[in-house]
Amino acid sequence: MTVTHLNCGSFHPVGARGGRLLPRTLVAHCLLVERAAGLLLVDTGFGAADVADPQRLGQPFRGLVRPVLDRDETAVAQVRALGHDPAEVTDIVLTHLDLDHVGGIGDFPRARVHVYDAELEAALHPTLQERGRYRAAQWAHGPRWVPHHAHGDRWLGLEAVTALGDDVVMVPLAGHSRGHCGVAVARPGGGWLLHAGDSYFSAGEKEDPRTCPPGLRAFQSLTQVDSRLRHANQQRVRELYAARRDELTVFCAHDPAELAALAGAGTTRP
Repeated sequence: MTVTHLNCGSFHPVGARGGRLLPRTLVAHCLLVERAAGLLLVDTGFGAADVADPQRLGQPFRGLVRPVLDRDETAVAQVRALGHDPAEVTDIVLTHLDLDHVGGIGDFPRARVHVYDAELEAALHPTLQERGRYRAAQWAHGPRWVPHHAHGDRWLGLEAVTALGDDVVMVPLAGHSRGHCGVAVARPGGGWLLHAGDSYFSAGEKEDPRTCPPGLRAFQSLTQVDSRLRHANQQRVRELYAARRDELTVFCAHDPAELAALAGAGTTRP
């Protein structure tokens, strides 16, 4: 098995003020996992259709977050650049269905798309509060949804996780969205990678004491669906990172420094 870290979307948010309030650049950190059974993606960032028609992302999102929308950054383009046929992607595991995480699923129409059932329900039947974060056009092609319930196995002492084979685990981390999760992938040679999605946005938030640029802190509060649950699950991530850092690499979806460190280390191989 091999794991490759990809950036499937870059952003230059408004109001960075030289990086004091917000980072000048955010990323969409995704994983390409090469397994014996086929290729698996963890999140997809923006897709080819988002690049071709930015209007489908909505003006508020584009105006505030300012996505670059580079065709070469799409997951499908990077899968091809790595020498693979996109049809070899058999599975996509999503941390959640926000528009900057799910846009690429339409580029892999044969893939099974794994998501928590609570998140799929939120996306298909959003409340008034949730409507701004989901874009039905991104799944208009009729994905092969595989909904999972957030109860079942144990992983590193945590309850209520769902395993996809022995090497991919969905860890419930709701709060940012209704069915948000982290995705753990077995690290070749031992240990685990934990893609913590949007459970935090800045690397300093997994430390104790935690730190976070004020703009990112405000953004997380504005976009959360459950403050208590989000903070509790962020604390779970922080405690897990502190207790297991020798065997666990933790990263979020949008911190460019975390992506640079992991992508700079090259493809993770046995």
